[in-house]
Amino acid sequence: MLKASRELRFALGSVAGFVLVCATATQLAGCIVTPPPRVVYTAPPPAPAPAPAAYAAPQADESQEQASEPPPPLPEYVQPACPVEGYLWAPGYWAWGVGGYYWVPGTWVAPPRVGLLWTPGYWGFVGGVYVFHAGYWGPHVGFYGGVAYGFGYTGVGFAGGRWVGNSFAYNQSVTNVNVTVVHNTYNETVINNVTVNRVSYNGGAGGTVATPTAQERMAAQERHVPPTVAQHQHVQQAAANPALLARNNAGRPAIAATPHPGAFNAPGVVGARGAPAPAPQRQAVAQAGRAYGGQGGAANGAHPAPYAAAAHPTNGNGKPPAAKPNAAKPHPKNPPEKGRPENERREGETAQR
Repeated sequence: MLKASRELRFALGSVAGFVLVCATATQLAGCIVTPPPRVVYTAPPPAPAPAPAAYAAPQADESQEQASEPPPPLPEYVQPACPVEGYLWAPGYWAWGVGGYYWVPGTWVAPPRVGLLWTPGYWGFVGGVYVFHAGYWGPHVGFYGGVAYGFGYTGVGFAGGRWVGNSFAYNQSVTNVNVTVVHNTYNETVINNVTVNRVSYNGGAGGTVATPTAQERMAAQERHVPPTVAQHQHVQQAAANPALLARNNAGRPAIAATPHPGAFNAPGVVGARGAPAPAPQRQAVAQAGRAYGGQGGAANGAHPAPYAAAAHPTNGNGKPPAAKPNAAKPHPKNPPEKGRPENERREGETAQR
C-alpha cells in the first residue's frame, strides 16, 4: 500500500512538472518579440521624359505687331556682298512702330548654329487687321506668305544656298558673294514659280494669295530658334532711325541693306532705288566736292558738286576736267538773249555802239 502511494505521488509530480513546464513555455512564448520583416530599399523609377512642347511662334520684338493698313511695297535695292563666309541673308521688311511703318534693312547675319536656315517674317491679313508673323531659324524654310523678297527668297522656299556638312554653299546666280572671301559657291538657275512683284503682305486687297505647301506645313512642326541678339538689335536701331519711316522716305529708304546687323553707317550700305545717298556718303561726297572747288553741300541745301560732276567724263585721274580759262560770261546788266548764240549777241552790241 505504501509502495503504491509513492508511485502515485511520483506520477502526479511528473504530470504537475510537465504541466508547469508547459505553462511556463506558454507564458514565455507570449513574451517573444518577432523581428520585423527585412525591408529592402528600391530606388524609385526615373520620371518619364516630358513630352515635347508644341511649337509656339518666337517672341520677337515684332511678333505682336498689328496694323489697320497694309505695309508699303518692297523697295528695290541691290544686295551687299557677303562679308564673312558662313553668314546667311535675312531680307529687309516693313515693321510697325509708333510712327507707322519703318524699314528694317536686309542684312547678312550669323546663324545661331550650323544647319539652320532663316524663314523671313511676313504680314498677313487676319480678322480685318494686318498681323506680323515673326521670322525664325529652323532646319528648313517655312511659310513666309508667298512674299518674293528676292536674293533666293522667291516666295516659296530658299534658293540662295544650302548647307553641305558644316559649311554653307552660296548660289552665285541669286546672291552677291565675293569669291576672294567666300570659296564655297555654285551656280544654279532659279525658276520663279510665283509672280515676281513688290507686294509685301499676304491676303487682303492686293496681297499675295499663297497658302502653305505640304513641305512648309511640315517645317512649321519643327523646333525653331528665335532671332538672334544681333537681329533684335538691328530691329531696334531701325525703329529709332526717323529716316527709315515710310512717311519720311516715301517707301525708298536710304539704308535698304547693310553688310552686318546694325551697321547702318558702315561701308557697303546700299540704298533703295531712287533714294538719296546715306548721310555718311553724302558727307564724303560733299568733302570731295569742296576739294574740287565745288560750291554745293549740305549746308546750303544743294547737292554737292560731285553729283553734277558725275555726269561729265573725267580726265583719267579721277578728277573732272578743268574749266576753260577763256570761257566768256555774260555781263550781269546785259543778260543773254534767248534764241541767239552769245558770240552773235556780242557782235550786235558792238555794232550798236
